[in-house]
Amino acid sequence: MGIPRRSTLRGLWKRVTRKAREYAMVLRALADTAHPVLVQIIPTRFCNLSCAYCNEYDKVSEPVPLEEMYRRIDALGRLGTAMIGISGGEPLTHPQLDDIIRRMRQTGAIAGMITNGFLLSPERILRLNEAGLDHMQISIDNLEPDEVSKKSLKTLDKRLEMLAEYAEFHVNINSVVGGGIRNPNDALVIGKRALELGFESTIGIIHDGDGQLKPLAEEEARVFHVMTDRRKTNYAQFDKFQEAIVEGRPNNWRCRAGSRYLYVCEDGLVHYCSQQRGYPGVPVAEWTREDVKREFVTAKSCAPHCTIGCVHRISYIDHWRTPQTRMVAPGGQELVKISISDQ
Repeated sequence: MGIPRRSTLRGLWKRVTRKAREYAMVLRALADTAHPVLVQIIPTRFCNLSCAYCNEYDKVSEPVPLEEMYRRIDALGRLGTAMIGISGGEPLTHPQLDDIIRRMRQTGAIAGMITNGFLLSPERILRLNEAGLDHMQISIDNLEPDEVSKKSLKTLDKRLEMLAEYAEFHVNINSVVGGGIRNPNDALVIGKRALELGFESTIGIIHDGDGQLKPLAEEEARVFHVMTDRRKTNYAQFDKFQEAIVEGRPNNWRCRAGSRYLYVCEDGLVHYCSQQRGYPGVPVAEWTREDVKREFVTAKSCAPHCTIGCVHRISYIDHWRTPQTRMVAPGGQELVKISISDQ
């Protein structure tokens, strides 16, 4: 294997400029609440795998046409979106993914992608470099493929080595516990391998079909704590939100879905998240800054038992300010309405 491209001067320059853009994103988010920080957008619902715990794919959908993806991305640009993440389905099955990433970067957004990694090759990685991809996350569920998931270290390790050699973007390897994963200790081996290759390593908790809490069993909780103990490893920061999930306790937080975080499905509709499809259910081209401001102060009744980590991490930027004065239940039923002027 050759010298990792991220060790070259070009790779170093990309890391430095990416970090600068990320710091600027955080500063802007702290200064102004009237724009989305992260939007996850779906270019295709089709996936080449069929993981038993996943409800975010099918085997029949056609990819969203490129011009339509451009329109949706441009709408996010008009909202001032700081970071756009592509997910699916499997994004790498979209035949014009590179053009989609370029358009994301043209809006000024940081460009990310969640992939199962099965379709990666050296040539494909180089194309992602040239398109301007900033971040890639791959979830690996086990050491050996089984009936729950084919996303195993055995099937993906060679592709991880390709990424270590060729990728100029940041790579995070996410392992999981819960949700029927047979051996939680697999996550420790996966995390160690990710660090050996120079990647970031994180761990997630698989939620139920509504994105809600499923407390961990004793061994799952032990593995989770080992993975997140920064005193012993370089794994991602462990926080009180995740600790409550491990112990089966509700969280008290201000979910900013619909505002700081948007989920744009394959039909181009804005939803609170992948597990709360249907509301608001408005075309992204019609989503305005006024909608962003309204949803910023709208509490969601599903929030206390939510395990959707990406929504929580983005919402936490604003945890310290602006109490929420409206409440809706999943499906959009308004439970409470208090005029902002009455605060």
